[in-house]
Amino acid sequence: GKSMSQLSEKELSTIKDLLSDEELLVKKFKMLARHAETEELKAKMEDIAQKHQGHFNELYQKLS
Repeated sequence: GKSMSQLSEKELSTIKDLLSDEELLVKKFKMLARHAETEELKAKMEDIAQKHQGHFNELYQKLS
């Protein structure tokens, strides 16, 4: 893929926006997991949090 120096300002700006979106979703689903009524729901929420953490990590790698 492209290294950071090859990314345009617009691309960088978009990636940073996406990073903060993903970070927010991770926090939101972790919070939902903590307050889940059932183990099944808790596991599902943690699963979704992990998925967004994965998105975050992939996006973050584009900046390095």
